[in-house]
Amino acid sequence: MAKTTVATASKSVVRSVKTQAVTLGASVGAMWMTFAVNTLVGGALSQFGIVPRTEAGLLGILFAPFLHANLNHLIANTIPFALFGWLIMVRNRKDFIPVTLISMLGAGIFAWLFGAPNSVHIGASGVVFGFLGFLLLSGWYARNFASIALSVGVGVLWGGTVAGILPGTPGVSWQGHLGGFLGGVLAARWLSKRR
Repeated sequence: MAKTTVATASKSVVRSVKTQAVTLGASVGAMWMTFAVNTLVGGALSQFGIVPRTEAGLLGILFAPFLHANLNHLIANTIPFALFGWLIMVRNRKDFIPVTLISMLGAGIFAWLFGAPNSVHIGASGVVFGFLGFLLLSGWYARNFASIALSVGVGVLWGGTVAGILPGTPGVSWQGHLGGFLGGVLAARWLSKRR
């Protein structure tokens, strides 16, 4: 009986890890494929980023997370996206998609509303900051030991990254970072209330 229970639990873990790998792989793969296509067309797709306070720029809210200025920009977003995305799925696999969408909307809306005129905002960093906001605050809202432990661990290891929501570095969309972060906090609150 115990062997059957262990075998069932083991299969469940393997299934869960496969689902996590496929979900993250598809998300990261979409960013890399978009980058490859954008490189082939000489960066022409970057015009579909968020252009603040323009009607066409609203579409960028959907497209901007997949567009990156160069390989360094893409790598700098891929690593924390995959790491934080995986931590969200370890906490609860079902949270990944709503947290991603809410973070994307928060980042996009803030960049569109508060970005500099005639600027173009691209990259997945707003979503990454949304993931960070979610992970930092999910323990507060969920009030269970595992979530609190995860929030504390993320805070200890990456809490200093929150400074990226402040203005300061030229060419970096702090507006998108701040909006994404707030979107992640909102997602933490909303998802904990649903449960």
